[in-house]
Amino acid sequence: MSDKVNEGLWAWKQSENNNRMIELQAGADAVGEVRLGYFGGSAFRITTPAGLTLMIDPWRNPPWGTWNWYLCDFPEVEVDIGLSTHAHFDHDALHRLRASTLLDRLIGRFEFADVTITGIADKHVSDASHADVDWAGLTRKLTPLETLPPNNWRSFDNTIYVIETGGLRILHWGDNRPDPGPGVWEQIGQIDVALLPIDGSKHILGYDQVAALRAKIGAKIVVPHHYFIWNVTHRASTLTTPNEWMESQTNSQWAESPEIALPRDWVKSQDGLALCFGENVCFEPPQFGAAKDSTELA
Repeated sequence: MSDKVNEGLWAWKQSENNNRMIELQAGADAVGEVRLGYFGGSAFRITTPAGLTLMIDPWRNPPWGTWNWYLCDFPEVEVDIGLSTHAHFDHDALHRLRASTLLDRLIGRFEFADVTITGIADKHVSDASHADVDWAGLTRKLTPLETLPPNNWRSFDNTIYVIETGGLRILHWGDNRPDPGPGVWEQIGQIDVALLPIDGSKHILGYDQVAALRAKIGAKIVVPHHYFIWNVTHRASTLTTPNEWMESQTNSQWAESPEIALPRDWVKSQDGLALCFGENVCFEPPQFGAAKDSTELA
């Protein structure tokens, strides 16, 4: 028998309402800078100059319950718009958000206030033979789930997001394959800030693939995500830190806080900056002791 109380979305129990969205749709002044906040995993909050907030790819632990990737639940953050790139547990926890609008695997164009979101349909990585652990390959061996396109199951589809606001074009790659299908590059176009899955285990993209992708889209700034964070991520995830990749970059910078401003002129002046949040996240993770030297996991 189904659990009627706890199944499905819980917006009907949330105390928040549409008041902010009503103000924004009336034409709020777009004054200020774009802000980018990191929540671990592949989760980012983007705040537009008008104050509209978007959360991309909130995470959860695997729903089958036999092992975990995360040491805590994703915080119940209030945002205006929640987005998910694909139907994997570490990207699809939209139910954790107190959001006015949910865009799950958006394909097409969404415009509101001072933001335009373009969702481009493509495919999840299905060949990660370059990685320390080829999770897609293991999935094919251990389950009936089909990971190879074109007949893959839904969880091996992916939406690439291009978010335009404040004069910037921000890309969230999700877990997309490095060689997307026809027409995808044209839809992506030139990018100012690219949020790319980068870690030492090469879980999604290999370093050569990152370099090729970055050159293709002309990214001014690359921000790693999908990596190990002490007190947030289990080692059982097999993820490692982005330290090795960061150290290989000739132009790199570690953010000093979990949220940063992205002034348009500053972003446009950058030339291949690698900008990493490291272990900075926009919530208080559980404390299991002093932070360790993360180079051991690099």
